[in-house]
Amino acid sequence: MASTEKSDGHIVVPQDEQDSRLDRFLIRRSGHVSRTLILRLVRKGNVRVNGKRVKPDFRLSEGDRVFLPLSLRGNGDYVTPSFETISASLLQQVAAVPVLFEDETLLVVDKPAGMVVHGGSGHGAGLIEALKAARGLPDLRLAHRLDRDTSGVLLMAKNLSALRTLSEAFRERDMQKTYFALVAGHLFPHAGRMQSKLAKGVVVGGERMVIDDEQGKEAVTDYQVMMEFSRDGLDYSLLALNPHSGRTHQLRVQLQQEGHAILGDGKYAAREEFAAYKALGVYSLMLHAWRLRFTHPVTEEMLEFKARWPEKWSHFYACC
Repeated sequence: MASTEKSDGHIVVPQDEQDSRLDRFLIRRSGHVSRTLILRLVRKGNVRVNGKRVKPDFRLSEGDRVFLPLSLRGNGDYVTPSFETISASLLQQVAAVPVLFEDETLLVVDKPAGMVVHGGSGHGAGLIEALKAARGLPDLRLAHRLDRDTSGVLLMAKNLSALRTLSEAFRERDMQKTYFALVAGHLFPHAGRMQSKLAKGVVVGGERMVIDDEQGKEAVTDYQVMMEFSRDGLDYSLLALNPHSGRTHQLRVQLQQEGHAILGDGKYAAREEFAAYKALGVYSLMLHAWRLRFTHPVTEEMLEFKARWPEKWSHFYACC
């Protein structure tokens, strides 16, 4: 059941959000609005439930009236997008996205690099909005996110109950994720663990970045070197990465901190590394969400999905 936003800025909590935490309800509803902003607004009293100030962990009941400040209005995942509000080119691109699995509960796709997963930050709509419109799935929600330039397995839930179960699995690290990345340099040792405390939203040189900071949140990733290459003066390696947490830009920041930035990472890689990479003739981020393994939220069957090897990568390993 969808929540309804009133003209006075209130939304009524639907039945399927009974006993939801306020902060998680707002995160699900707001789509691309940051959790940090939502928590700040709740703590300042700009979000109220039945006219009262409450804490972010306040448990909602069906029929509660939640007042939203202007910055949270009109962004809800509960608004069914229409063909009229989504460009024909985006709908055409999304129609070509490979579907790895679909049932009454889940939708799993192989997201191409260069496609945003949701609207916001200058994009009116993304993959999730186009899928809602094209497939008539108003309650479709992202179970996790991939950066615009990251390709691979993307998991979505068709109802709130499934989303809650999947979100809990991610929080409890019951999701097994494997990424492939091409990175600058040759790593030693050839296998290990990267541990950081990542903080996001930090302004560095006028740009918002994620950094390793003592005040940040724990991020843990295991890595394994699969192959090593040298070409046209550039040393690089193929890594398998198993993140045990899901922080924003986790893999990109941790590898950059280790001195082995992901090839094509114009945000975090050193200028000279990025220039050497561009000289090879490919410009995009070389990060691929290859495999996702998890328990089905309804059938409890163990599922595993793998995304095809990106064609652009053959330019880097077939010749060496």
